[in-house]
Formats: sequence, structure tokens, C-alpha cells
Amino acid sequence: MRKGRIVAHNLETHENGQVAFALRGAPAWHGLANATFDVDADITTADMLKGALLNDWNVRLEPVIYPAGYRTKSALNYVVRTNPVDAGADVLSVVGDRYSVFQNEDLFNFGDNILDGGAKWESAGSIKDGRIVFGSLVVPREFILDPQGVADKTVTYLLVHSSHDGSASVQASITPVRVVCQNTLNMALKSTKQSFKVRHTLKVEGRVAEARRVLGLTFNHMDEFETMAQALFETPVDNVQWGKLLTAIYPLDDNAPKGTVTKHAQKIDVLNDLYFKAPTQDGIRGTAWGALNALTERLDYFRPSRTANGEAIKAAASGFDAMVNAEKARILSAVREFANA
Repeated sequence: MRKGRIVAHNLETHENGQVAFALRGAPAWHGLANATFDVDADITTADMLKGALLNDWNVRLEPVIYPAGYRTKSALNYVVRTNPVDAGADVLSVVGDRYSVFQNEDLFNFGDNILDGGAKWESAGSIKDGRIVFGSLVVPREFILDPQGVADKTVTYLLVHSSHDGSASVQASITPVRVVCQNTLNMALKSTKQSFKVRHTLKVEGRVAEARRVLGLTFNHMDEFETMAQALFETPVDNVQWGKLLTAIYPLDDNAPKGTVTKHAQKIDVLNDLYFKAPTQDGIRGTAWGALNALTERLDYFRPSRTANGEAIKAAASGFDAMVNAEKARILSAVREFANA
């Protein structure tokens, strides 16, 4: 096991509005992971949980005790875990009496069957003070656009996560990552799922079937994604068309207040810098694929956060922010509509 390279996601912007470019060496969720694993190592699911401090949490329910004289008709419980670092008890949530706890070992019990299909655990950790746990797998499905020329490579990750506060079941998100810039292209397509629930089962035969289903969904999605990426790569975009695309995606009302106009101009300046000047666009600039990646790169690495929480910024780039995911879907729809026009 080795620690992964952690890279900054709040990148500098110069006073003149130009982006200070930096190449990123790892997916955004590496900044959230407790551990990353060597791609050549034989890491089982048990190894992953132990290395990422996700094992032996002893997640349990403990009743909420009300002060004397207080009455309630609802039986509430704390969801408590044993902290793997200091063995203290952490309250993760307050839930009703119908809530069932699961151990991290249970949540990821299908993992070894995914490994049997050729995937490898890549990193794992927890966010929101332990309420959300996740693991990422590298899936043996990649593609290269223009292999004899630009050789623009995209690899496939499967990001699996669940919660200990009732906010999410076990879910998997298929996340293509363009290697040169580490953009997370986790976008829904027309006929294949990008995110889906993982069926929980303790039976061996059920876990095998679920692993096959998950890998099947992943490969089907990536087949469609590669077809889409190739079409976008082959669609030229000149400077005038790029400007029209920006206007269509980010329109500005003529009566917008001064503050809104200023923020809009800053956004457009960053996007123009990314598209025309960033080394991450070399070889794909002037194509719809380049336009999509410039727009996505701004969201992942140059988007102002709603909070000052660094974890929230990395989580959004990783696919844990529903609003950012919806924005990526909107951008993809606009770029594809442009390409098909």
C-alpha cells in the first residue's frame, strides 16, 4: 500500500483573470481518500477496508435519552461508530427505530467478486466525519482517441459509496477520467446508466450475480461513452462557435445587476483561458470534445465553492455533489446538441 499523490484543487488565478494552470496527477477523490493502493498490488476488499481505516467500526444504535419530564412518541437512536484512530465513540446521525445499521464490511461485501472480474481497488476513505464511506476501483476498460496522433486517453473508475445516516444506499457511479487533466466525466447518457444502486446480499451466489451485473452496466456505459467521445472529437468547433456555445450554456440577462455581470465575465474569462491556453486542451482544442473538457475542467478545478470547506470542493469534483452532477449533465446535453446541429 502507498499513499497517493494529493493535488491542489483550488488553483491560483492571476490578477488579470487568467488561470494559473497546473497539471493534476490523480482523480479528485484522492484528496478525500484515507489510502490509495498500488495498481499492481493484490488488494482484497478486506485489505482495502483495513488500509483505509474503514474496518471494525462496530456501527451500532444507541437510544436517545431524553431529560426527565420530556415526552415523545418517536423512538430515536444515535448511529454510533467506534473511531478507528482513537477508539472513541462518534455519533454519525440520529435515526428512527426502523433504521438498520450495516458494517462497512457488509456494504462492500460484493467487492471481491468485482475484483474477480478484473477490477482493482484503487483508493478508499470516508467523508462528512464518517457519515459517507467510499471506495474506488479501476475497471479494465479504457479508450484512446486518435491513437496514432493525439493519443487522448480516458480510463474508467467505479466509485462505490454508502452512508451511515440513511441518506444513501450502496451506490456505484461509473466515472470516466481523461488522463491528461483528470477531469471526472461522470455524466448520464441516453441509454445507459451512469449511477445505480448496488443490491445488498450476504449470499455468495447473490454477490457473484451482482458483480456481473455491475461490471456489465459499466462496460455498456463505457461503450456508449466512447462512441460519444469519438463523435465529439470528430466535430470541429471554431472560435465563433465556441463563443456561441458559451452564450447558450451561460446566458446573461441584459438587465442583470452589476455583481452578476462581473461574476459572469470572470466565469467566461476562465473558460476562455482553459479552452485556448491550457495545456490540458492540447491536441483536442478546436473540437467539441475539447469544448466539453474545458467546461468540465472549470467545474472540477476552478469553480468557486459554496463553502470554504476544502472537502466539499473535492467531493463535488468526485461526483458527490448533486448540483454539480446536474450541471455536468446540462453541459453535456448542450455540447451534444451543438455537435448534432
